[in-house]
Amino acid sequence: MDQKRHHLQGDRAATEQLLDEYIDYLMAHSDSAHPAWNLEMIRSWKSNKWNYIDGCMITGILELYEITGETRFFDFADRFLSGFVEEDGRIRTYDPAEYSLDNVNPAKNLFTLYDLTGKEKYRKALELVRSQLSTMPRTPEGNFWHKLIYPNQVWLDGIYMALPFYMEYEKRFDAQKDCEDICRQIANVEIRMRDPKTGLYYHGYDASRKMYWADPDTGCSPNFWLRAEGWFILGLVDVLEIMKDLPMRAESVHLQHMLLDLAKALSKYQDPSGLWYQLIALPELAGNYLETSGTALISAALLKAVRLGFLPESFRAVGEKAFYGIVDHRLTKNADGTPCVTGICLVGGLGGEQHRDGSTAYYLSEPVVQNDAKGVGPLLLAYTEMLR
Repeated sequence: MDQKRHHLQGDRAATEQLLDEYIDYLMAHSDSAHPAWNLEMIRSWKSNKWNYIDGCMITGILELYEITGETRFFDFADRFLSGFVEEDGRIRTYDPAEYSLDNVNPAKNLFTLYDLTGKEKYRKALELVRSQLSTMPRTPEGNFWHKLIYPNQVWLDGIYMALPFYMEYEKRFDAQKDCEDICRQIANVEIRMRDPKTGLYYHGYDASRKMYWADPDTGCSPNFWLRAEGWFILGLVDVLEIMKDLPMRAESVHLQHMLLDLAKALSKYQDPSGLWYQLIALPELAGNYLETSGTALISAALLKAVRLGFLPESFRAVGEKAFYGIVDHRLTKNADGTPCVTGICLVGGLGGEQHRDGSTAYYLSEPVVQNDAKGVGPLLLAYTEMLR
């Protein structure tokens, strides 16, 4: 192992070994066509496509390469993404005209692989994904639609999915031309989607106020969904990290204020176990449960923000408590000895064919599964922060 790697505190050698075994197991049983961690794809019996779920996993694996220096992590990531990225920069199964912010997320890894390999196909693929954002539909306030199939809608998820990529591209290749646009979009989320009573953010916002789940006055969906809060806070941290050496002090101060405000709000709802509830503000609600993926996202965000100096040191304890809550209560082994992460909400959204109305009943009706990358990927990101 590289000397940059730290180890988990206390008597945690067995936990660290189990996590390392789990990562090795997933890599050994995955390739770009058949990722073992993408339970949603496996259940659908469909061929794998370019998707944000795989993107989260590859981000974590590349973080492990940076920390440990072990080339097997780099080799896996390069091989996995090469299964999608053609030599001319086209990305198999990716169509910019779908206008889905989810499809932007995996492209973040192309920056790292371009730096490490110099392969021109990765640079061309970055251009292709950036072209989607140039013509992405927007709300009247100027925010990207979450997807073409969700007109005039902003979801918290989309901040993480698209804006770190957008900021990185502008910083590297576009003379920072549209960096202010990114910060304005985040500021609009604060204006439209933050609840002043709790300090939490609603999952979705419909600028047209026509959707059945939207409040006719505010346009917001009715509840605070844990994983959406997690995507949002980690997206804030990632954007701040990319822009930290840019001449954008006023914008950075504003985003750091938003981050601190949300970190304080989230801390109030943390369960003694270290986890947070699926419906974060309703811990007493019958059927509500402590959920793994959102907890892992918040853990990763808080730990990273403290490390980078965006949050006070006091939040490290909150992030570590969340991480250890997951590994103590949700990391186990199956009967056959294979590692397992439990308590993961499989999916969550608004509208669509399933008529997802954003109610408490809806969020508690989605399947709770094990070993899906929407929980495993964020746990891997939190783990890498613990090792730094």
